Amino acid sequence: MTGIRAQQKEKTRRQLIDAALGQLSSERSFSNLSLREVAKEAGLAPTSFYRHFTDMDELGLTLVDEAGLTLRQLMRQARQRIEKGGSVIRISVVTFMEFIENNGNIFRLLLRERSGTSAAFRAAVNREISYFTLELCDYLQQANQMDAEVAYMQANAAVTIVFSAGSDALDGDKKDREQLALRTIQQLRFIARGAAEFNQRLNVVKPDEHI
Repeated sequence: MTGIRAQQKEKTRRQLIDAALGQLSSERSFSNLSLREVAKEAGLAPTSFYRHFTDMDELGLTLVDEAGLTLRQLMRQARQRIEKGGSVIRISVVTFMEFIENNGNIFRLLLRERSGTSAAFRAAVNREISYFTLELCDYLQQANQMDAEVAYMQANAAVTIVFSAGSDALDGDKKDREQLALRTIQQLRFIARGAAEFNQRLNVVKPDEHI
């Protein structure tokens, strides 16, 4: 019986999360949602909300954590696609744009709360972006035998550019996203070439440097 109750509790919790995400849009941010609206959308009584979350802030932080996890999982899948052949940058950008197209509300949440009024939300979003950057940094180090600091600088720049492109892609049509993806791919290639050259210079010992 305990297992069944746990499953039901998790199902109800999921309903609340999905209900909140479903109400987000280009016109409506998380801060505009009310507990009653979320509970109603989930088909639950408002009192049932408190069995799963202390308040709306806790629900919001859960959404941020889930958004970050969803994005990281998607990019891990992109790296699996890369192993089968193809351009690392192109596949990564295309995968990211697919994420924007299919999960616009999730990405809007990250963008808005990153610059929102809640310090807790800003910290949570920055933490998720940091995880995303560090995962990319680790990948660059392993795949390109890159110096840790160079890999981190490349990863940080890449994430900044990609998130900016994602913001522009949210309200664009398919043609806009395709053009934006091409521009982003070129920008990331410029950064990658610069990072590779800088990394190479670090590993070249000049004749007088060992003295």
